[in-house]
Order: sequence, then C-alpha cells, then structure tokens
Amino acid sequence: MCLSRLKLPILPIFSLILMLAACQSPPSPSHLHFGLASAPVSLDPRFATDATSVRINRLLYRALVDFDEQLHPVPDLATWQQLSSTHYRFHLGQAGRQFHNGSQLTATDVKATYDFILDVNQASPHRGSLTVIKEIKVIDPDTIDFLLHSPDTLFPGRLVVGILPATLIQNQHPFNKQPVGSGQFEFIQWPQSSQLTVKRRADGQLVEFLEVKDPVVRALKLVHGELELLQNDLSPELVNWLATHPHLKVTQAPGTTFTYLGFNLQDPLTGQRLIRQAIAYAINREEIIHYILNQTAHVANSFLFPPTHWAGYEDKNHYPYDPQQARVLLAQAGFTPAKPLQLTYKTSSQPLRIRIATVIQQQLAAVGIDMVLQSYDWGTFYGDIKAGRFQLYTLSWVGIKMPDIFHYAFHSDAIPPAGANRGRLQNTQIDALIVQAEQAQSLAEQGQLYRELQRRLFEELPYVPLWYEDHVLVTHSQVTGYTLAADGNYDGLNTVKFTP
Repeated sequence: MCLSRLKLPILPIFSLILMLAACQSPPSPSHLHFGLASAPVSLDPRFATDATSVRINRLLYRALVDFDEQLHPVPDLATWQQLSSTHYRFHLGQAGRQFHNGSQLTATDVKATYDFILDVNQASPHRGSLTVIKEIKVIDPDTIDFLLHSPDTLFPGRLVVGILPATLIQNQHPFNKQPVGSGQFEFIQWPQSSQLTVKRRADGQLVEFLEVKDPVVRALKLVHGELELLQNDLSPELVNWLATHPHLKVTQAPGTTFTYLGFNLQDPLTGQRLIRQAIAYAINREEIIHYILNQTAHVANSFLFPPTHWAGYEDKNHYPYDPQQARVLLAQAGFTPAKPLQLTYKTSSQPLRIRIATVIQQQLAAVGIDMVLQSYDWGTFYGDIKAGRFQLYTLSWVGIKMPDIFHYAFHSDAIPPAGANRGRLQNTQIDALIVQAEQAQSLAEQGQLYRELQRRLFEELPYVPLWYEDHVLVTHSQVTGYTLAADGNYDGLNTVKFTP
C-alpha cells in the first residue's frame, strides 16, 4: 500500500518512513526537489495571484521594478525618471533582456504586456492597481513612457508584473502552462499539476517543484530523500521533529506576514472601543508565540508593515499584556464576573489556527470574557468574514509591499466587496489621513502621513496586531546558499548550491 492511501495520524513515524521506501525509490540526484504545500495555479504573470504562482513567476520573468529591504521601489529591468507629476519615463538596462526563446526584450514587449493587462476584456486581476495609466508610448527599443490620469507618487512600485514577448502575446501563446520570460530560470516541463521542472540558466541546475499537500507526508519525503528543500507550511511540532535529524538543517528568518485579530465595528459589543481595548490588553502574545508557535514569529507592534518598511511605525506602549487593565476597561463597559461579556470568535478549521484560538479563548476567560469558538472550512469562514457575519476573527496579510493597502483595508469606501475593510470601519479622520497620504507629493511626506495614520489606528483599534510570522526553511545537508527573503519568495534558488 502506498503512503497516499494511509491514515497518517494512527501510524508511527518509523512505519511511515519504511512504507515510503517501499512505494518508490529516491529520485535522480541531479534535480533539486522543492516540496510545496500547493502547486502553482498559473505561470502567466498577467493572471497569477496565488502566492506559489507569484513566487515561481519571479524566477521565470523579469519586471521593470522590484523592491529593496525597506520596500522602496528599485530598478529591475529599468531605471526611471519622473518628467512631471503624471509622466514617467523608463529606460531599459542591459541585464535580463534576452527571453528564453532567444528574442530580445524591448520597450514594445513592455507596452504589449501592460496593454493586455489594461484591456478590460482580458480580465486580468492586476488591472485594478494600474487603472491610473492613461497611455503607454514606446519612444525607442530601450525607452518607454507611462502617462497617468492623475499624480501617483507610488506609481513605479506598481510595475512589478513580469514582461512577456509581444509576438507571443499577439499569437495567444499559453503562458499559463508554457511560460517564456527572461528570468534566471527557464521552463522545462509541467507534465502534471503537481510536478513542475525549471532550469537555472547560469549553470543548468534543475529544480523540480513537487506538490505534497499533507505536511506530515511532505516532512517524511524530506527525511527519506525524495525532497531536499521545504519552505514554510509546517507545524511547529514537525519543525522540531525535523530538527532532530542530523542530515537536515533548519533555518529561520523574520517575515512580513502580518497576523491580526479583527473586530466587527458594526456589532453592538465589538463596536465599543473599550471592549476592543480590553481584549487587546488581555491577549498574551508572547505566550502564544513561545508555546504554540515555537518562537517562529515576532510580536507585532505596528499595523500591516514591520517598522523596517519606509512607511513603517512601531509603538510598543500600546496594549502590552495587562490583564488587570483589561478587567478595569470591561468594568467601565458594564461587564463584571457576575455579568460576563459573551462573544463569538470565528476561525478556519486548520488545526494550528484552532489551537491559537483556543489559547486566546482561555486568556480572555481569565479576565471575564466568555468566548465561543466557531471553526469552519476555509471557504465558509472567509465568506462569513467578507459578509460581516462575525464578532471576532483572525486572518493574515501576506506579501504586502505598498502602503496604499491602508485604503483597501481601512477606508470607508472599501467595505466588501469594494475592498477589504472587513470590520466595517467608518471614521472620517482616518479616511482623511488616507487621502492626504495618497495625495502627498513625495515618499518622505507620505511616510510621515502613513505613520500618523497608524498612530490613529492604534487608538481606534479595528485590529489587534498579533505577530509577524517567521519563515522556516528545512534542507538536506547537501543544500547550501539558499537565503530566506522577508516576503517568502523563492529567490534563494538563484544562488542555492546542491551537491548530491
């Protein structure tokens, strides 16, 4: 019997490893095998939105612009000049300008890529962030102009879509399954959704991405040698177990995935600021990080972005763990041990999220809050959150780089389905600060306004910031040179070395 048909929880680890050996022999050592929790959906950067697709597309395609460690926009394929408040000129450099089919990347390819995205009939999910573009003009093969409908200081940071060959776009080439980019890796084959092979152009190193949905099976395949590299999507217990194997190495690095506790501000109870503040004081985040997350996260004392972001802000004085202060605020709101506050908390059915919710439930009970947990499959849970059918919930923001996310998450005109203001925050002062920041004429002025906005959000408290999740890498000893990125991308494959 092969492992995929076994019920894992009832079998001891060593039995599973033996059965893995019986099911199949180790793969060819010339490939570096990268285990994924989910396969990519599309290798066309004009349509890719899931994290796995976006991370793999970064390897296959080059974009005009990338981001530095503080998430300032920096040149990738091109440098730029701002000729006026609504006119940007981009100059293509020399690096990364040969597509994998041998043709040269020019300004015509840039225009064709973005014209396609802006075409409403093509239904690209990236169109919404680029509608500020009024016109795209090719000046010469190395130069392209973007004319805007209105000033946008953040505009260069929006041009992060991988560039495709114009001739193949015109011929309706199936990039989603047969990508042709100019990145450091080129496509080899994708015979089935769970198995994708790419090749590093510099030295021919083959990397095979293999989807293994079950984290226990994924960890066992790493131990057995069917995989050489895993990144994230492992429970703390599995990471601890993998660390006991002498031929494996566990590496951890800070990440930017922001996890938070959200409130429904239209609810009669969670709409009260005193109650939200009491809950913030009652949660011992350090305890959860230590005992549940196994130190694979860092306390968040900021909104959405870590303080290292150019618009980042940190305030360690807001809402430290203080159960006595929580009780005082609850009493001011009219709740006592004889008349406890009763709330409901929604979370996904993922086991780790349920464990976290259970600990939060216990911590709130200690200050006099009776909280009922409700866990659902992801689709039901997320549908309820978007529809406003909740009092409290937890979610994470993954891979955000641009501070205009504050409009999408907190402006009163961004209530779903128009945006992600899931808590239904409606505050004229916060709306005004968001608009002021968006209209600022420089990044320095924007940074100052976004920091003021975050100070105001700490007072209003639509979220309780919980933590920034770390990235965890587990590799065989033959794998070296892979560096974890703060946003969890797979760029470490550009420099990784594998010695079978």
